[in-house]
Amino acid sequence: MKKTLTILIILLVVIFGIYLLSKDDTTSVTMVDDTNLETTTETTTTDTEMVMEEERSPIEVIGQTVEGRDITAYHYGEGEKEILFVGGIHGGYSPNTALVAYQLMDYLETNPTVVPEGVMVTVVPALNADGLTAATGVEGRFTAADVSTSEATRVASRFNANGVDLNRNFDCDWKASATWQTKTVSGGTAALSEPEASAISTYITAHEPVLTVAWYSAAGGVFSSACHNGVLPETTALTNLYAQASGYPAYEEFDFYEVTGDMVNWVAKNGLPSISVLLTDHTNTEWEKNRAGILALLKHFAN
Repeated sequence: MKKTLTILIILLVVIFGIYLLSKDDTTSVTMVDDTNLETTTETTTTDTEMVMEEERSPIEVIGQTVEGRDITAYHYGEGEKEILFVGGIHGGYSPNTALVAYQLMDYLETNPTVVPEGVMVTVVPALNADGLTAATGVEGRFTAADVSTSEATRVASRFNANGVDLNRNFDCDWKASATWQTKTVSGGTAALSEPEASAISTYITAHEPVLTVAWYSAAGGVFSSACHNGVLPETTALTNLYAQASGYPAYEEFDFYEVTGDMVNWVAKNGLPSISVLLTDHTNTEWEKNRAGILALLKHFAN
């Protein structure tokens, strides 16, 4: 009898021990599940915060000029493929390059659906805002009637407030003493020494647009870009696309005279497609031609 009782007690102890072990295992599994749940929640929150941080305002100040004027980028659409248009690089000497940029902004405001899904159009209408103000007497947006009739004033306003030609200040064949037609001009104290050039270069480096289009005047053509690394096939295709749609002739390079420190060539040096659209004179925006070219680009990047 005692032997039987002893066996029963032993069995009860063993069963109770198994129960306790089983309870601990369940608790452990629950704790692990809770931990995993907490980790998943934290990751989701972090991802959401990153998306919120990446949202960009329709109007973005990307820097200031020598005299402290804002350099502003205007965004249309919310896609990952960004097409960047830059005007006003040569201030009041080429005021139509800023005016055509303003026309593009007006067009996109009125016709927002022309920007395809997945595409963002960014317009920087006045990179050399100091030069434009010097030639027009107007802060911010101006009209053709505001531009000075003085040739000397307009030529002087080609340069920024430090007297530097911004399209000679970028890091592709940069020289302190540069050339404009037959004249010697300043390329700055170093590549990207000027706040305007630094602002746009920082923006391009950060966002890597699928295409950068810079408006200049006056030669009447679409020019590919390169910096001793050959013209990218995509750049050639986009040059021809814009030219065919707009009616401008297409050129593989600008070789009318030596150009050092050029903006779009610097973009090409960084492996990004970029083209120059040179308006035919310093007055007309040739909007219909440029609108056709822009729409061809939008259709291309919609695919």
